[in-house]
Amino acid sequence: MKRRRIRDVLAAPPSDTPITVCGWVRTKRTAKRFAFLAINDGSSQDTLQLIADAGTPAFAALDGVLTGAAVRARGVVKASPGAGQRVEMQIDALDVLGPAPADYPLQKKGHTLEFLRDIGHLRPRTNTFGAVFRVRNVLAAAVHEFFQGRGFVWAHTPIITGSDCEGAGEMFRVAAPAAGGAEFFGRPAHLTVSGQLEAEFMAMALGDVYTFGPTFRAENSNTSRHLSEFWMIEPEMAFADLDDDAALAEDFLKAMCRTALERCGAELAFLEKHYDAASSGALRDLAESTFARLSYTEAADALQKAGVDFEIPHAWGQELASEHERYLTEQVCGGPVIVTDYPRAIKPFYMRVNDDGETVAAMDVLAPRIGEIVGGSQREERLPVLERRMDELGLDRSELAWYCDLRRYGSAEHAGFGLGFERLVQFVTGMANIRDVIPCPRAPGTIDF
Repeated sequence: MKRRRIRDVLAAPPSDTPITVCGWVRTKRTAKRFAFLAINDGSSQDTLQLIADAGTPAFAALDGVLTGAAVRARGVVKASPGAGQRVEMQIDALDVLGPAPADYPLQKKGHTLEFLRDIGHLRPRTNTFGAVFRVRNVLAAAVHEFFQGRGFVWAHTPIITGSDCEGAGEMFRVAAPAAGGAEFFGRPAHLTVSGQLEAEFMAMALGDVYTFGPTFRAENSNTSRHLSEFWMIEPEMAFADLDDDAALAEDFLKAMCRTALERCGAELAFLEKHYDAASSGALRDLAESTFARLSYTEAADALQKAGVDFEIPHAWGQELASEHERYLTEQVCGGPVIVTDYPRAIKPFYMRVNDDGETVAAMDVLAPRIGEIVGGSQREERLPVLERRMDELGLDRSELAWYCDLRRYGSAEHAGFGLGFERLVQFVTGMANIRDVIPCPRAPGTIDF
């Protein structure tokens, strides 16, 4: 008999038609006349209660079944008289597919997130990580729905690359055996930090494109905000300027928040109950807000006049630190804000230089609680200006000759942004550590599972 997902069983009305469910045991209670078994198959935030009457094969099969065991049960779904549950399942047969011993690590007690990171292969079975990873799944699907619904083409950009988009030098080197010690690809290769440059030439042919895939950064940072492997969402629009870019980023973030609220109600309710940073209200506020706009210069002036003893004092020309971003969103604007026109000295070579010669057409979207969540820019479409910028930064033009060609053959204004998917999942779920929103976090000294 085909199994039914617990999510669907919990949503359906009671029925006398026998069904089969499978799952992992969360709790078991046995009395003289009957036994209760709570199981979960990962499809729902809630468990399904199974009831086996004494004297039935199902009751006998429960002997020795402990938390963590995988079971298959057959029975009928009935209305439940118990509080907090609409239905339960009266079972007449139970098979133990995989027993679990008494030392199963996930007993019915609170576990710290740090402890659960050490058993990453089991942590998705917990209520917390089941919720987080189901939210992640919904958001991933929503990314494609959003861009496909607007006519964007999904571009599959390379993971192995010979170019450094950000110019930061924090890239993983790809080494492979080749005859005589030669480079496998003919020249040095690295794991990509961004698919943006390739997305640009796709946009120069297809109009509007987006990437959604893994990227890598060899930054030796062991903090709660950094990963060595993470997923990036990078749309690129032809015939678009910075205003178009900012509007797309705002629409995108609002759509992601609305989707989470509509489709992940049980997960968000659980996370909000157990984690202070989780807030469906904050998601609703962002989804319904109009994002404020500040130029970088206006933001710098606000920080100078703040009268706050920042841990890192800010002056014009410096990057915004996390504490500055939080101050701008929470104190200056009272909500999300898009900061534009950054000093060109602190931004990559590909951003369009403004008429003042000192700033570039760049923008960052700052969200309450998390700070920067989106970074984007209008790209430099003027070949002479782009080449001067590359020379200033000591970039080898020959390695990016194809990128310069885009400005030589039918150049047009274009813009795009990048958003770290894990940062988005963090914002939605309220998880404080970015390692808790990806199944197998990669960081310096961490490559388990």
